[in-house]
This record gives sequence, C-alpha cells and structure tokens, in this order.
Amino acid sequence: MVISQKIKAAIVGSSWIRRMFEEGAELKARLGADQVFDFTLGNPDLEPPPAFKMALQEAASDPQPGLHRYMPNAGLLATRQSLARYLEELHGLPFTADDLIMTCGAAGGINVILKALLDPGDEVIILAPFFPEYLYYIDNHAGVCRVVETNDHFQLALELLAAALSARTRAVLINSPNNPTGQIYSAASLRGLGQLLAEQSQRYGRPIYLINDEPYRRLVYEGLTVPSVFAAYPHTLLATSFSKDLCLPGERIGYVAVSPQAQGRHELVNAMILANRILGFVNAPALMQRLVGRLTHEAVDLTPYLERRERFCQIMADAGYDLVKPQGAFYLFPRSPLTDDVAFIQELKRENILAVPGRGFGRSGYFRLAFCVPQSVIERAAAGFARARARVG
Repeated sequence: MVISQKIKAAIVGSSWIRRMFEEGAELKARLGADQVFDFTLGNPDLEPPPAFKMALQEAASDPQPGLHRYMPNAGLLATRQSLARYLEELHGLPFTADDLIMTCGAAGGINVILKALLDPGDEVIILAPFFPEYLYYIDNHAGVCRVVETNDHFQLALELLAAALSARTRAVLINSPNNPTGQIYSAASLRGLGQLLAEQSQRYGRPIYLINDEPYRRLVYEGLTVPSVFAAYPHTLLATSFSKDLCLPGERIGYVAVSPQAQGRHELVNAMILANRILGFVNAPALMQRLVGRLTHEAVDLTPYLERRERFCQIMADAGYDLVKPQGAFYLFPRSPLTDDVAFIQELKRENILAVPGRGFGRSGYFRLAFCVPQSVIERAAAGFARARARVG
C-alpha cells in the first residue's frame, strides 16, 4: 500500500464538486469548451477591483528591505489593526489587533480554529446543506461531525439543533451567506441560536463556540444585509477570506477574528497562533497581508452577479424547476425533478450541462449551479435545462 487507508478512502469519496469539474474538463477536451456549460466550481470570474491592482503595483515596487521575511505568526500588526477597526465599525464591538489572526484563506482559518478547540472525540455540528470540505476539516483534528438539517427554506431549525447538542459538543459551524443555497440566516434565528448555545454552555460547564464561515458577506443582493453573529452570541469566532469580495481565491488570504466578549479569548488566540505555525501555514502570505489591510472597504462590483442571478432564476422558473431564490453568494440550489439527484445530473450532462448533486452538500434531491460564469453560458444552457426537465416529467 503506497498511501494510507484513510486517504485512499477520502479519494474514493472525494468532493462531488471536483469530480464533476474533472468530468467537465474531459467533456470540454472532447467537444470543445464552447459546447459545454459548466456550473460546477465556485471560482469567481470577475477581476479584482482597480484599487487592488494599484495597491499591488505599489507594494511590489516598495524598496523597503525585509518586506518578504517571516513575521509574527498572527500576521502583520498594521494589517490586523486595520481589520480590527473595520470589524469594530461593522459590529460595534471593541476589536483590537490581538483579536485577529491572518490565515491562509477561510479554510486555513477554520482548520486553525478546530486545531485549537478540539480534543479527540469532541463534536462539531454543521448544518445541511454544507460546504463538503467541513467533513475533512473536522476529521483533520480528530473531531466528530454531527450534521443537522435546516428547514425547507434552508433556514435554521433550532429544535433540531437543540436535539443534537450534548456534553461533547465543542462548536457549531455555520456558513452565512451559505454555499450552496445562497441563503442568509436571519437575525432572529441567530439570536435564537445564541440563546440556545448560552443555555447549553452553562449546562455543560464550558463554552460551545459558534464559528461562522463568512467569505460571502459582501455578496448579497436587493439591499439585504448579513446580521452580525457577534451580536447574537458572545463566544463567536469568525473565519473569512478575500476570495469572493476581492476575487482573490488563488492568493489564499483571510483571517480569524475572536469576539472581544468570548470566554477564554486570550488563551484561544494564543492557541490559534501556535496552530497557525504547527499546521504548516506559519503565516499568511506577506504581500497579500500588506494589500488587504489597505482595502477593507473595497469590493468587486456585484452588478454582473445580480444580472446573472435574475436571468438564471427566470430560466429555471420558466423550465419548471422548484427553487428558493438565493439572497447572496453566487449559487442556485434547485430541487431535483428526480428523487435521485445524481441520476438527474446525468440527464443534464446529456445536454452538456455540468452541475453538482445535492448529496455532495449533505442534502440529496437538489443540485448546485454556480453562476460565476459568463452570462452567455447561462443563456446558451437555457434550452438544455428545459429539455432535461421535460424528459423526466
């Protein structure tokens, strides 16, 4: 055996997103890229805002020595100070640089959090539908994943959450705005979650932490706002990145923020700083840290995403699909016309349309479509969506 049994099993059960993306690459090579309508990967197709490119040029030409050396594992002080001011303005809490750790994207941040929190066998609750890599992140740190369903509109089902909490629960990991549904958890439901976690933390004698994975915060539509998780519950940790709002997924830059009200805050921050190093991240990329600290109020123009969302929802409605309109992010998550979502994905593939089955996100009977693609791809796929829906009745 060349590789471990555990990784061998993980490869077999690897992400449906990547699996369908790879099938798409084969289809494009055979038919031509213009004949394939690929909605599998949430890879932002917009360019970073002009302010980023200007800052990048300035930073790259800065003659000051030592700019690319090691730094404190928490990250550059000036960057953390800048982000702390932004978070204080956004959430109305007295964040300082000591509450933040710069990380290799939100994924790196979640792994740093879990490494700091979990003992073997500790449980982390995630909400279905969920980003599939959460399963691996929790397993990375010997945790046990507990999946709790959301309701039919993909909002929190507090009664199901309450039933899942136990003395082994160490954290609840949420994602709002959500991938794959695009839904935003309401302020009222977050307050309800916060009250529930406060009661159970007191019952079990240790805080149950609320972790919000929030890279889509600025990708919201129709004037909606994302409620503050920090306002809902004191023992809250934020993991986020600049992958979506600045369109920098390949740069792997993000951060973790600990609520100034969190119990054990200083010990937790110190543990995460150590975790950042021992997990092999060491520190977030130096050049990107210097840039994002200057761009706290910058974001891409959402107009293309908004136009695509509107048109895509109309196409799906005209073809007879059942869909909860996304409030944010850049995904649709329609109900599959067939109970077997994988079988329906194959029907779409007959039309050269590539989608991801809902079971890959923990919710069978649905499928995900990423609309971070050119408008022309959506338009040219419309007839294929209609034909596939008509075939299955």
